[in-house]
Amino acid sequence: MSPDFLLTSLIVVASPGTGALVTIAAGLSRGARASVVTAFGCTLGIVPHMLAAITGLAALLHASALAFQAIKVLGVAYLLWMAWATLRAGGPLKVDTTEGAPRSDGQAIRHAILVNVLNPKLSIFFLAFLPQFIARDEARPALLMLQLSGVFMAMTFAVFAVYGVFAAALRERVLAREGVLRWLRRGFAAAFVGLGLKLAIVRP
Repeated sequence: MSPDFLLTSLIVVASPGTGALVTIAAGLSRGARASVVTAFGCTLGIVPHMLAAITGLAALLHASALAFQAIKVLGVAYLLWMAWATLRAGGPLKVDTTEGAPRSDGQAIRHAILVNVLNPKLSIFFLAFLPQFIARDEARPALLMLQLSGVFMAMTFAVFAVYGVFAAALRERVLAREGVLRWLRRGFAAAFVGLGLKLAIVRP
């Protein structure tokens, strides 16, 4: 496995995105354990894109402008919904001090999976990036892509978990200041809107 692949994958994973924001929000609102669960869900959300790339479905998706646009619209709509939910009282991404009715692990995982499943940029990544590290004469390209994808997923989980646990470590300090909470909610909402707008201009 080439150092170039590892370095580039680390840069891609560490770059702030939807999954990282969702994991950080989980750490701030519900603590370290919730952030790790969310990081796991984001990692699972990569699997459909990986399987699509391996089976050739990703190429078919990007060849179909209608299918690509449909997934992109769903992704943008979901990001805008998360921006709204972050701001409203009692929203799933609201950072507060309440302890009642906590989100279950299953709910957190399903939400995190949906975040990444509705992100067509991931399938673009697997279609355009991974094949560059597979030689034309590779005897078992699908197996190698699985191995590379596994490394990418492991990096995703590790980096997101670090983000979330670090956010959780600051939780008490953040929760103690109402002004910080208010601006934090606005910041998350603005970030989700920005990611939605960025996704809206993505081309296959």
